[in-house]
Amino acid sequence: MSPAARPFRFRTWLGPLAVAAVVTLLVACGSAPHKPSSSQRRNPASAVPLAKNLGWSTKPAEAPPADAANDVLFRAIGLVGTPYRWGGNTPQGGFDCSGLINYIYLTSTGLRLPRTSAEMAALDKPKVGETELSSGDLVFFGRGHITHVGVYVGKGRFVHAPNSGGTVRLDDLDGAYWKENFAYGRRVLN
Repeated sequence: MSPAARPFRFRTWLGPLAVAAVVTLLVACGSAPHKPSSSQRRNPASAVPLAKNLGWSTKPAEAPPADAANDVLFRAIGLVGTPYRWGGNTPQGGFDCSGLINYIYLTSTGLRLPRTSAEMAALDKPKVGETELSSGDLVFFGRGHITHVGVYVGKGRFVHAPNSGGTVRLDDLDGAYWKENFAYGRRVLN
């Protein structure tokens, strides 16, 4: 029988067709994931509930967004009244001073800071004096060594988690204790 007269046989094509379909599906599943929106890239926490342990990357963020200082300011003010808890780092569980600062920066800018106030103070970022502080700067306190950190929000005020039994609060740098123990600020957002 000539090839032109031969009838089409579906069964001879079924096997190769099934293999091609499986290969196509596997290639599609192995392709790059969907790109997050620009707001999710700027604030990865906006895409998920904050109560979950998100397993954030430890890689440093590329660069904070231009309006990051405002995001830090509003996030910090929004946490005033949250209970203090030593070692705490979530609104649900409470905050200690460095846990609060880490949470503010991570959820508002995507920047992961070191865990302790002393490690934050040692960051290779510009040191600033009290008169040079800008919103979003970290403020450090202690005599001889750093024991406390807060975030400056402007007009001589800062947000911090002060001590056991207290809550996250807004205080003046001019307060007697804070003025006496102010060490310096660090500009984390350039």
